[in-house]
This record gives sequence, structure tokens and C-alpha cells, in this order.
Amino acid sequence: MAIFYAAASLSGAFSGLLAYAIENMEGIAGLGGWQWIFILEGLVPVAASFTLFFLLPDRPETAKFLTKEEREFVINRIALQTGSGQGRVTSADKMSWQLIKDGFADWKVWVAIIPFWACSIGTYGFTATVPTVLKAMGYTTANAQLLTIPIYVFGLVATVVVAFLSDHYQQRTPFIMGGFVIAVVGFIGELAIPHPELPGVTYFFLFLVAAGLYCPFTCVVTLVANNLAPSSKRAVGMALLISIGNLGGICGSNIYFDAQKPKYPAGFGTSLGICAAGIVAAFVLRKAYQRENRKRDELLAREGEEAIRAKYTEQELLDLGDRSPFYRYTL
Repeated sequence: MAIFYAAASLSGAFSGLLAYAIENMEGIAGLGGWQWIFILEGLVPVAASFTLFFLLPDRPETAKFLTKEEREFVINRIALQTGSGQGRVTSADKMSWQLIKDGFADWKVWVAIIPFWACSIGTYGFTATVPTVLKAMGYTTANAQLLTIPIYVFGLVATVVVAFLSDHYQQRTPFIMGGFVIAVVGFIGELAIPHPELPGVTYFFLFLVAAGLYCPFTCVVTLVANNLAPSSKRAVGMALLISIGNLGGICGSNIYFDAQKPKYPAGFGTSLGICAAGIVAAFVLRKAYQRENRKRDELLAREGEEAIRAKYTEQELLDLGDRSPFYRYTL
């Protein structure tokens, strides 16, 4: 997941290079350089999308690029190694109206949308305005595009490093909150300093914003994925999280007003506020998951594993998914 989402940061670095090159196409076919950027950078993902139906498998069982032993390994890992390392889940369940309802009814998915919004609102606006901020510091358009590359590479490195640490400690919410704290510091810096007079300081705080916005992304997505079961409920919850969460792009694309450049008080201020809300939401989720885990630990200690298992068949425990008394939520 980290590698997948780090591609968003990597694309920012490549888009800076591409924009630098494509702007030289100004006037070709009567189009401006910025128009060629939209056309050429848009054609590649559209063309690639037509191959995904044939290349992406629906499930491990149908993954042709895996050997029989590899498929069995992946299937067993999914079933036995939940995010918390406890409980057993299934990926062989079929979609049902009850699971769809369960996915929509889980309030924790809706709360997780807030930190997702913090990422999407911040990154959509940030990527569109970084070149303008740099240009206002006295750089040419071409050099401003090139100077965005180190910022995005730093965001990419932060995303991967945080993901490895998150898995090492089996924790998600501390890294979500920590990432947003870094972003808040970056946004405060961008709002507080006089940009043209202090170009080095302005540039430094852009690195903090990038790292603070990109590194929590993976943790937010995997937190929800770890804590939803069975797979059909997870599919609904993830679709809800990502679809509603990405609506933040509409906000992020419309809060940086041209008349306010290069300080963008509305844009940076809104992004700062939603990052603060993301910190609060992550804290609420942590406490909610901790409380539920504690209740299940107390139940297990009070009644004993054998007595609890006697109440359910193995299939019923699988159908319960994350509501199973043996399932533990990832924090």
C-alpha cells in the first residue's frame, strides 16, 4: 500500500519534469503549453485503464502470475494474519445486502473519512500551488517546476519509511496523528513567513507540508482495511472511504485563490484546519478500537476461549468478521 500511494508523491516529481519539458510545446497546433500538459499527462492513464480489466486479478485464487504454492500462501496469510495478528477472517464470502449495510453502518469508517479528507484536500491544493509559491520567491516558471521535484521525493521517502515503521510497531493512528502534526507545522510556517523575503525558509516548510500530507495516507487506508471483515464488508467500507474521501479534491482544488498568492491564507488555513481535525479523528478512532479490544479481552478472561467457541460454529465466527469475540482491532 505504501508503494502504491507513494506513487502519488512520485508522480508529483515526474510531473514537474514533464511540465518543464512540455511547456516548450507552447504554440504547437495552436495550443498553449499548459494545455499540452493536460492532454499528454491525461492520455497515459486513460490508455492504461483499458488494460486493467485484463491484468488485475479479482482475488488470489485467480492470479495467474502466482504459482500454486504462492496462491495458497497468500490465501492463508489473508485468513490468519489480520492487522492485529488475532482472529481469523475469510476472503471467500459473497456480497450480501447485510454486509453492504454493515459497511455503511460502521461509524468508524465515516470518522476515518476526516483524516482521508485532510490528505486529499491538502494534497490536491498543494500540488497545484507549489510552483506558484516558488515562482513568487523570484524563480522562473521552469526553475519553479524543477524545484518541486525534491519536495515530492521527500514526501515519497517519508511515506515508505512511515509505512515500514507502522508495520514494525503494528500501529496506525500514532503515525496518522504524527504526520498531520508535521503538516500543521508546515502550514503554520507558510502562513506566518513573508515568502519573497525568506525564500529558503519558505522552501523548507514546503518539505514539511509534503511529508505531513503524504505519509498518513497509507496509514489511514490500511487502518480501515485492517479493521473491517469479512472481505465483502471490507470492500464496501473501503469503497466508501475512498469515494467520499476523494471528494476532498473538489475542496482542495478550489480554496487556493489567485488573488491571495503566494501566501494563500484561505488555502493554507483550510488545509491546516482539516489536518487538525484529522488528528482529533485519529485519536477518537484509537480510543474506540482500544475500548472494543479491552471488552473482548475481558470477555475472554471471564468466560474462557472454549466456552465462547462452544456458542458458535467456525463458519459463524467467520461470518461475524470484525465482530467476532476473537478479532482484535489494529490501533
